[in-house]
Amino acid sequence: MVSIAGALVINIGTLSTPWIDAMLQAGRKACAAGIPIVMDPVGCGATAFRTTTALQLIREIQPAVIRGNASEIRALNSANSSTKGVDSLHTPDQVFEDAHQLSVRTGCLVSVSGPIDLVVAGDRVARIHNGHPLMTRVTGMGCTASAVTGAFMAIEADAFAAAVHAMVTMGVAGELAAEKASGPGSFQMHFLDVLHGLREADVQQLARFTCS
Repeated sequence: MVSIAGALVINIGTLSTPWIDAMLQAGRKACAAGIPIVMDPVGCGATAFRTTTALQLIREIQPAVIRGNASEIRALNSANSSTKGVDSLHTPDQVFEDAHQLSVRTGCLVSVSGPIDLVVAGDRVARIHNGHPLMTRVTGMGCTASAVTGAFMAIEADAFAAAVHAMVTMGVAGELAAEKASGPGSFQMHFLDVLHGLREADVQQLARFTCS
């Protein structure tokens, strides 16, 4: 399956020894084939097992992008940090130094989701201001962001541009879905519909981000 993919997204949400073996095997195949990898360290910091596994994956398969919430990124950069399950206890700006250090140390781009999304690739930094508070009320939005990042990585050689465009697209879709939703349940439905029908003109009109 990896050999015919444009990008590989590894999500450690479901974690067991057979899954880890499969992740490593898929990651090594992608590395050998030059296929970009996006890694989502779901729940990293909640347990030592998750943190150790995430660090092993980063070390052995060298993902192009690490995409997680602020607390997951801090946990990857600091062994003393912890998370509350898959929920973030921090904001992206609070962990900017962690994201920068992690990017420099690993050579990976780091994409951090939150009220203002943060994308860091060494000294290149972007902040994405799109999005809506309802996005935090729906399970799986972070995993969706990682999948969308993988989709952009499959067609865009510049990982920084791909990650920024992916998070802008997620945020714009969230804003448009929120206009139609009456709560988290209907928001999830509208988000999928909006993402499916989103046009380039919509993104260009509504995109709000800065790069430096």
